[in-house]
Parts: sequence; structure tokens; C-alpha cells
Amino acid sequence: MYRARVASELFCEYNVFMGRLIAALLLIGTTFGGFFFLRSEDVSLKSPVPKVFGISKSPIVNKWFPKTESLTLASTSGLTLSAKSAILVDFDTQEVIFQKDPQQKLPVASTVKIMTALLALENTKPSDIYVVSEKAAKVGENSMGLTTGERLSREELLYGLMLVSGNDAAVALAEGIAGSEEAFVAMMNEKTNSLGLFDTQFINASGLDEDGRMQYSTAYDMATIAHFIWQNYPEFREVSSAEHKFIEANSYHKAFDLYNDTNLLTTYPGVKGIKPGFTWEAGLCLVTYAENDGKKLLGVILGSDDRRGEMKELLDFGFGKYGIKVDHPALDL
Repeated sequence: MYRARVASELFCEYNVFMGRLIAALLLIGTTFGGFFFLRSEDVSLKSPVPKVFGISKSPIVNKWFPKTESLTLASTSGLTLSAKSAILVDFDTQEVIFQKDPQQKLPVASTVKIMTALLALENTKPSDIYVVSEKAAKVGENSMGLTTGERLSREELLYGLMLVSGNDAAVALAEGIAGSEEAFVAMMNEKTNSLGLFDTQFINASGLDEDGRMQYSTAYDMATIAHFIWQNYPEFREVSSAEHKFIEANSYHKAFDLYNDTNLLTTYPGVKGIKPGFTWEAGLCLVTYAENDGKKLLGVILGSDDRRGEMKELLDFGFGKYGIKVDHPALDL
């Protein structure tokens, strides 16, 4: 009897042990199986666009891209530029009138501020107020003259950003919108991807060169970004085309007297803006919108020895293609 009871208890303990072992093996199998399944799913569905803050890119919101494949070599004969890269596009039809290595990745200097302005317009109101941090006030080089602790509206900062290419205005907007310039840069890159562009990488809101870090775009991408903001934001068109803006002093900030340094704005008829840029690494850069006799052109020059003269040549070439002659005596002296 005793042996039978012991055998029975051992049998029960064996069954319990085997049950636990099987359950453990099933759990391990499920865990590793799920891991490899998810890993397989991640590889097969992997997006070519990087994620920001762990969230996949937003859907493509842009449908306008330069039709570079439409260009014929004959259409550019006789036009030679020193610029490393350039593109001239019909604003309405997307037809490319001229191109020179338009998808070469290059530093683009302060034309980066076009994207800074775009995010400011998308994410804030004109009356929103931004406090100037010490970092913004001391960023250096081109500046609208901000002082730590001053408070300015989005509209005021946009004039400083676009007319005098204020790096201080760029950082003040970036910090006010995203909490830090680093977080704002992540937004810039995410927005670029949502426009369907994958040859641009921003590292700051101003376009300044940074040691050991590469900030780049292409003439193709910059034309696409410029078209998007010009087409969709009347406030940007108003700011970008202003020759002069005086911001009166108030209890929050001093007065600012700003003059637009966009090349050709006052010398080439029909030019409305958009933005020049220069750093020693990028060279002379210029993004320009112009319209004459109902024809709208968008030009980008990167890494030029003479952005003013070469943009004039581009615009003359483009308008001439449509039989439009533009007189610009101020440029012909």
C-alpha cells in the first residue's frame, strides 16, 4: 500500500513538472517566434524615410515637383554658369527650363531659413509671442539685433528672418515653437520628408556651417520647398517681397529697421523674393521667384561665384523662352 501511494505521488509530481516544462517551452517559443515575426515585418515594411521621435513620417502633402526629365539639352545651349548647381522651373507647369546638376547635395547656407519660415507659418499664429533666449541673442553672424529677454511676435521675427537673414530670429522661432532648436530641426527634417524630398538634411534653423556636421540640400529640393511655401502662405509672400520694414519699439523690445538683402528685388523687374544665402562652405546661393506678363519662374542657384549676375542670366533665358523681354537698366550699368 505504501509503495503504491509513493508511486502515485511521484507520478502526480512528474505530471506537474512536465506540464510546467511544456508551458515554459510554449512561452519561450511564442516569445521568440513573435520577435522574429516582428523583425521580419519591420524589414519588409521598412520606410525609406527616417522616423522622428519614434513616429513614422506623415503622408506626402506635396504634389508639385520639377519635371527634370522634360528638359532637352538644346534648350540650355549657350548658357554657362559658375554655380555648382542650378535649376529654373516654370512655377505653374513644373517644366524645367534650365538645370545644372540639380540633385547634387550641397550646403545651402541661409536658404535653410525658407524651411524655418514654413514651420513657423504652419505651427503658430501671427500674434504669438516669443522670448529671446541668450542662445538666440548670441548666435552670431547675420542678425536682426535681438537682445536676451526681448519679446517679439511671429510676424516681427519673420521680417527679421527673411529681410536681413537674422540667425537670432531663426533660433528664437525654433526655440519658441519646439522648445529647443534640436527639436525644431527634427520637425524640419520630418517636414522635408512629408514634401516627398529625400536629398535634404538640416542640422540647424539658420543655415550656419557647423564643424563636423553636414547640412545639405539640392537645387531640386529647394525649388520644391520654395514653391510650397510661396503657393500656400500669402504672409510669406508679403514678408519676402517687402523692401523695407520698420518695427516700432514697445514695452517688450526696441525698434528694428530692416532692409531686404534679397538680390535683384529692386533691380530686376518682376522679382518678388525669396532668399539669398552665403557661408564660406556653401558659397553664394540664391532662391528667386519672378513673374512677368503672366509667366511665373522659380530659380535656384547654389555655390555660385556671382549669384546676382547668374540669376539675371537665368531669368532672361527663362522669360526669353516665352518671348518675354525684360529690361533691367540698373543691372546693365
